[in-house]
Amino acid sequence: MSDKVTFELVSPEKLLFSGEVDMVVLPAAEGDMGILPGHAPVITTIRPGTICIFNGNSVEKRLFVAGGFLEVTPDRCTVLADTATPVEDIDVSAAQQMVKDCTDDVGSAKDEDAQAKARLALATAEAKLQAAQSPAYK
Repeated sequence: MSDKVTFELVSPEKLLFSGEVDMVVLPAAEGDMGILPGHAPVITTIRPGTICIFNGNSVEKRLFVAGGFLEVTPDRCTVLADTATPVEDIDVSAAQQMVKDCTDDVGSAKDEDAQAKARLALATAEAKLQAAQSPAYK
């Protein structure tokens, strides 16, 4: 068994990361999930949040994803993300404004469908702001 796992993060726009890593921590549907070499096979959805890519004992890269799908095999971890952005590229003031705008949209939604869409957008905006303001794992 290899001591590395191949990780790929793909968005509709481009391949954001592809390489051998020690561990990946990502926001799976039921909670954060750590992927190490030899992990049991899994297919699941991911929620908005931060993916942390580890090499050695430190985080090599942090990326915000707005959701998507995860496939894990014992030697590979692939994320197909709806959208993905390196955390260092997130504009905190723009993310704060997005949270404010989405909060206003939730309050002004006219029906249940609009309310559900607005709450989903708000959850994504809050996760993006949290990613921008949170320090990396140490």
